[in-house]
Amino acid sequence: MKNTMALASLVLFTLAAKAQQTQQQTDSLKEVIVTSSRIDLPFDKNSRTIQIVTASDIKKSGVTNVADALQQVAGVDVRRQGVNGMQADLYIRGGSFDQTLLLIDGIKVDDAQTGHHTLNLALPIEVIERIEIIKGPAARIFGQNAFSGAVNIVTKNAPQNTVVTKLQTGSYGQFLAEATGSINLENSSHIVHFSKNFSEGYRENTDFDNVNIFVKSQFNKNKLPINLIASHSEKKFGANGFYGIPSATRQYEETQASLVGFSTVIEKGNFTWKPRVYWRRNQDEYIYVRENPSSYRNLHLTNKVAAELNGSYSSSIGVTGFGLEFSKYFISSNRLGDNQREIATLFLEHRFQFMDDKFDITPGIAASYFSDFDNKLFPGIDGGFKINDEVRVYGNIGYTYRVPTYTDLYYIGPQAVGNPNLQAEDALAQEVGMRWNTNRFRLSLVGFNRNSHNLIDYVRVNSTDLVFSPQNIQDVNTKGFEIQFDYNFKFNNLDQKINFGYTFSDDEIKKTAAVESRYSINSLMHQMVVSYQMQWFKNFSNSIAYRYMERTSGVSYNVVDLSAAYKIQELELSVYANNIFNTEYSESSLIPMPKGNFLFGVKYTFK
Repeated sequence: MKNTMALASLVLFTLAAKAQQTQQQTDSLKEVIVTSSRIDLPFDKNSRTIQIVTASDIKKSGVTNVADALQQVAGVDVRRQGVNGMQADLYIRGGSFDQTLLLIDGIKVDDAQTGHHTLNLALPIEVIERIEIIKGPAARIFGQNAFSGAVNIVTKNAPQNTVVTKLQTGSYGQFLAEATGSINLENSSHIVHFSKNFSEGYRENTDFDNVNIFVKSQFNKNKLPINLIASHSEKKFGANGFYGIPSATRQYEETQASLVGFSTVIEKGNFTWKPRVYWRRNQDEYIYVRENPSSYRNLHLTNKVAAELNGSYSSSIGVTGFGLEFSKYFISSNRLGDNQREIATLFLEHRFQFMDDKFDITPGIAASYFSDFDNKLFPGIDGGFKINDEVRVYGNIGYTYRVPTYTDLYYIGPQAVGNPNLQAEDALAQEVGMRWNTNRFRLSLVGFNRNSHNLIDYVRVNSTDLVFSPQNIQDVNTKGFEIQFDYNFKFNNLDQKINFGYTFSDDEIKKTAAVESRYSINSLMHQMVVSYQMQWFKNFSNSIAYRYMERTSGVSYNVVDLSAAYKIQELELSVYANNIFNTEYSESSLIPMPKGNFLFGVKYTFK
């Protein structure tokens, strides 16, 4: 299968390269302003590894959730436990799920309990404008937890007065109903979304019932705009074999994740100010035996309140970016106790430009105060050179870090006991890259290296130990390279697009004194993603997506997905087929992923 699919991919590229070009397309990404940093820059002027997945890309791929959309990005490892992104963990370039930061419109929605909750607030795709993936040392600008990278979900603005309704149904009793309304008034605009998604499950005790609510509003937009974002996600699901315990078939979990944030942008002279305040809440109830909650039950409630002031100043010597953030975390838990943590971070960077703006260099430093850990200074530097209007080379070097979660520190359970003496993880990372952007294609090549220290692993240090305990015992060197190629062309005057991504990663782990590791590193050594988004005639589009994954353990698998959509005025009919060749594989904890399954959908837009 592996050789067959690789050959098919090569044939696909050969055919596309020979396709007749009847009309050039404009590379819309050149116009995108990357908002995930303090210094706003067009995509093609950034000297960092940033990949953008647009709303159009998501729509044409046919996927129904953020987790599945990120599966198509090389260097991103989404380990799902079920269908429709019901429960999933997010990894970047071999880092752990605790080492990847998720942001929504620049708001950090990290959870102090555990990185397992990172994707609890992943938004419905109907409200997403684009997803910005920042990899490597460039992610240091977000502070702690952006150890290996960060993902920023940028939401849509209300373009016009519409109501979009969608129904989907398919294998395993899956059903999705959602409505998204937008209204654009003279002095305000609003987007409101509601969706409900449930399934009987593809095997014993994998049923789920999810609800999502999202509101985005802008008030006083003709003067000083006030932006509101609010989101609530509730998930109830059977967790058969989750969390590294394949024999625990009757586990059950319920999570509630909420976010409320206010922000504005003030431009005065050469200054741009971006103040923001927000609150993030997560509740997690875990039951070991679903039918008998009293046998073993965890209940965790975490809150984060934060205030930020980010900004920039333009002068004759370049642009200065600065930021000050204060956040406070609260947790109340029957297993982790009641704890609080304060973090204050000051960030400063300056972008210098030389040689008629062909060469840029951006040194920066973050200083962080922790109420329960040592204070940290983390410097870094980005540099780039514009060879011509289409080609840019760049490099980054910087320190990144992560403080232990409350689960690492204080958890007490039958199989693991936390360690309150843990230290923060840190790493020195470097990368060099090249981007070549034209009207028809984009090509990027990146080589990366990361030297990580004090990595936390759950181990038995002695053979007499009965439970696992987290320890700062591992130093790991991670190195590799990435290739990303996107090609737009016309065939019979209809849009076509090919995406190809490949990542190679190698982990060199120094020996430890532990006799057994619970979470040994099992990152992706080889990852190839290929997709072809095509149109054969007007109003009909379809796509095929192929993924090849090989982990450091030697386990490998191939997965192929198909989608198709046909639009009749305001009505759209769709079908999405996942794993069409019934591949047997798992992405996390030896939990088998579902074989071939389908979703049929109907969508209608009221204007």
